[in-house]
Amino acid sequence: MKKLLLFIAISISSSTVIAQQKTTITKQESDAILYMREEEKLARDVYEFLYAKYNVNPFGNIRFSEQTHMDRMKTLISTYNLIDPVEKNGDKPGVFVNPIMQNYYNELSAAGNPSLTEALKVGAKIEELDIKDLEDRKKLTKQTDILSAFDFLIMASENHLRAFVRRLKMQGITYEPIILSKEAFDKIIASDNRHPGGN
Repeated sequence: MKKLLLFIAISISSSTVIAQQKTTITKQESDAILYMREEEKLARDVYEFLYAKYNVNPFGNIRFSEQTHMDRMKTLISTYNLIDPVEKNGDKPGVFVNPIMQNYYNELSAAGNPSLTEALKVGAKIEELDIKDLEDRKKLTKQTDILSAFDFLIMASENHLRAFVRRLKMQGITYEPIILSKEAFDKIIASDNRHPGGN
C-alpha cells in the first residue's frame, strides 16, 4: 500500500512539473507565437482580397488553410495564456496590431492588384516569408508543442509555395525566390506535397 501511495505521489509530482514546463515560456517564445498568429492572418487576409478580385485558385483554397493555421496559433495562445492580437482588433480584415504586418498587408495587397500574374507572385512571396519566419522562430524554442505547430505550418507553406509556382508556370512565368535562398527554394519546389502524418 505504501509503495502504491508513493507511486501515486511521484506520478502527481511529475505531472505537476510537466504542466509547469508546458505553461511557462520565454518572452521570445511568446513573441514568436503572437507574431506568427498575425502572419497567418496576413496570408489569409491578402488571399481573401485577391480571391475577391480574381476568383481563382490557389487563393480560393489556400485562404481556408490560412484560417486553420491561425487557429493552430490560437491554440498556443490559449495554452500559454497570451493576449491574442487578432481578437484585440476583432479580426477585422486587413487590420493588424503589429505595424510590420500592417505594412506588409498594405504593400502586398497593392502589389497584387494590377494583374493575376502579380497576385500570384505575391502569394509565392508570402509563402516564402512564412517559411523563413517560421524557421527562424523554431530556433528560439525547445517546447515540443510550439515546434510541432511551427513544423505543421512550414509543411503547409511549402505546399502552398509549390501551388503558386505551378500556377505562375501556367501563366508562362518562372518564379525566382525573393526571400529564401535559391538552394532552399529549389529543394522545396522539387519535393512532393506533404500532409499531416505523412513524410
